[in-house]
Amino acid sequence: MTVLFKFWNDRWLTLGLSLKIFAPYIHLSSITVMVLLSWPVAFYLVHWEQEAVQVAIGLPFFLILFCLFVVPLGIYSPCLQEKDELGPKPGLFGHRGAPMLGPENTMMSFEKAVENGAFGLESDIYVSCDGVPFLMHDYDLRRTTNIREIMPNASNTTTSLFYWDFLSTLNAGRWFVQPQLKPFHNMDPLSEADREKARNQKIPKLTDLLELAQKERKFVIFDLNKPSIGHPFRNMFIQQAVRVILDSKIEQHLIYWLPGSERNYVKSEAPGFQQVGQLNPIEVLARENISIINVDYKKLFYSGLRDYKAANITINLYLVNEPWLFSLAWCSRIHSVTTDNVQLLRQINHPYYSMTPSYYKFIWFLMDVVSTVFIFAIFYFHWWRESLKEKVFESTSSYTGKARGHPRATPCLQMIGPPCRVCDKGRGSVGN
Repeated sequence: MTVLFKFWNDRWLTLGLSLKIFAPYIHLSSITVMVLLSWPVAFYLVHWEQEAVQVAIGLPFFLILFCLFVVPLGIYSPCLQEKDELGPKPGLFGHRGAPMLGPENTMMSFEKAVENGAFGLESDIYVSCDGVPFLMHDYDLRRTTNIREIMPNASNTTTSLFYWDFLSTLNAGRWFVQPQLKPFHNMDPLSEADREKARNQKIPKLTDLLELAQKERKFVIFDLNKPSIGHPFRNMFIQQAVRVILDSKIEQHLIYWLPGSERNYVKSEAPGFQQVGQLNPIEVLARENISIINVDYKKLFYSGLRDYKAANITINLYLVNEPWLFSLAWCSRIHSVTTDNVQLLRQINHPYYSMTPSYYKFIWFLMDVVSTVFIFAIFYFHWWRESLKEKVFESTSSYTGKARGHPRATPCLQMIGPPCRVCDKGRGSVGN
């Protein structure tokens, strides 16, 4: 269990979080299961005469059933709310664009995100040796480029230790159309035109993304990776990124500035940037005049969501891909989410698994009453059938006893042979 909790910690957290939205449905399903289980439980309780066995089977069953009947008193689900209390649909930041529709961190991917109504565009930025910020997520270039073909001896080299003239020649999309490298198991097949377009994608510069965002009026948020030791811009990569953004003439409010380093410098050079913090204490955020946070959904839901909302903090969650999780964010009045699945989440017009409290109470009482009637009927049926068997057995035993006591009850046996020589009573004599 220790190993499972250590290596599957995120999965356990997600499983626990799913109860916030699925609890009412699990409750109703559990009552149905208990009704089905009542058949074998009733059978054994009626047929087994040992009291210890009856207690061992019956007591847990009825305790669990009682708990299920009253458990809604302790259920809290954000999606149990009145329709007029539902907040606006969260905005969608395309995580590295739309990585199910195009190669991640390429212009094709970001264009697909825009086509699917993304609220903003999320990316990862490195700075090349000659000071060009470009879009790339990984620490090296092996996964998403063809560097192994172009320069195999340098394929393990850190992403930022190349010049832009070389980086601009790499193919950044051919990997995406290879079946064995399919990045998401639930991707829809690409059209032939999209496959051809993906094959020809290159590594974009940050200015390419900013140009698209300015044109389409989309917000931009990104992680800015610090260059490795020995890099010419290691100590001034923040300044270089800010300069490139300002030179692009994009409207400053479209930039969600996420990096925490040298925040005071960024505020002075680009006061229009929207400063974004992490899951810091509210006092720290207030001191730094930060009203937006970008956080892992698991950490937020387990670490004081109500406090951040009470402080009017704008919240962006990552990484939200499943409709049920997006529905939970919507019901919790989250402002925006970062997702790989922008094309699916944009189609959701109402939170899944939501219902009004009054409707849930009606279903709760109805299920309690119906299940009670069914369980009582099942127990009564088994008791009635067992009683009927006992009456039949008693009547049969009584008839058999009377038959044994009657002088003419035992029929004469048909015998073959001469009369008995001892008693001379003719055929049928047992003596013969």
